[in-house]
Amino acid sequence: MIQVDKALSIIADNSIKMPVRKIKVSKSLGYILAETVYAPIAMPPFRQSAMDGYAFTHSDNKQYDVIGISQAGDSDKHKIKANQAIRIFTGAFVPDSVDTVVMQEHVTVDGDSITIDKMPEPNANVRAKGEQVNDGDIMLEKDTLLTPAGIGFLACLGIREVSVYSKPKVAILVTGNELVQPGKKLKLGKIFESNSIMLQAALETAGIKKVKVFRVKDNLKATKKVLKKLLEKYDMILVSGGISVGDYDFVKEALLKNGVEELFYKINQKPGKPLFFGNKEEKLVFALPGNPASSLTSFYVYVLPALKKMMGFEDIHLKRIVRKLSTAVINTTGKTLFLKALYDETHVSVLDSQSSAMLNTFATANSLLFVPYDSTEIKKEENVILLPLD
Repeated sequence: MIQVDKALSIIADNSIKMPVRKIKVSKSLGYILAETVYAPIAMPPFRQSAMDGYAFTHSDNKQYDVIGISQAGDSDKHKIKANQAIRIFTGAFVPDSVDTVVMQEHVTVDGDSITIDKMPEPNANVRAKGEQVNDGDIMLEKDTLLTPAGIGFLACLGIREVSVYSKPKVAILVTGNELVQPGKKLKLGKIFESNSIMLQAALETAGIKKVKVFRVKDNLKATKKVLKKLLEKYDMILVSGGISVGDYDFVKEALLKNGVEELFYKINQKPGKPLFFGNKEEKLVFALPGNPASSLTSFYVYVLPALKKMMGFEDIHLKRIVRKLSTAVINTTGKTLFLKALYDETHVSVLDSQSSAMLNTFATANSLLFVPYDSTEIKKEENVILLPLD
């Protein structure tokens, strides 16, 4: 049995970035860039008006004859004299013969002439060519997460494809003779299976939307057979249940018989001590506890960092923040505790129902309170470490 920090280190060391692939910019949300992107053109590619108004050459003169118009999309290179102006609109091309745009709200119009009531500064309201980025400049660095803004930035410079790290193919294997799918009749001795739905939702939040769920009875031969197929096809396998030491827990044996190398088994923590992590040819396997709260805690603390590493993230672990404890916490277990908690700007409160089988308070928690294994008591108002989940 190993400590939490050692388990996290082993996971980080054995999680390998996925292969690089080309992807359409329009489909790249949530991916990590695998190479630096350089601007193929300047942005804006010409001088643009930042306002609806009138373009003119700045001087002491306040009256100008309006000789033309420049709308967004026009390319007419008007020759504008010192006492002349053109009507111009936001985003429109600003001819070289003018240097300033006055807002239409600051102008009095009289037929084909204008009087500027509030004179702007020279060069006001004109976006210079290359104001955002020049041709050949770095647009987005390698290892950047592609957000809606980043995608828009790429698209506005005409880029259609980018190189990104692939997302891993993930399968969930659910074990347990006692499990019944929601919607079916619940017989005595049976319970509804929720872990697969819960883990699918957690994976989707992490950016993994296509997840296949498989189910197997508590049988060594059947478990071994399905795991063999999954190891051939998927980059990561999450097994729910069957990893403890009961007479009907066959997952670990089935994994080992399929050539999976055990990197650790059991962590000195609560909840979620019986957690298996292994690999086979860079494919990762997490055998998670069957109890729902243990399973979800293990996902956040251990599976999510592995996923992020595979997807190309540099910062892979849950963020840590510090808050003051609302009530004292006693730890007599000698284990690291992950307690479901609710925090605000200054304090954190430990929620009721900390059982590994209970999701009721997990559903309202926004963090996990981290209590080290060698900390026997944390007093009220002491600073504690939180792992935010929001």
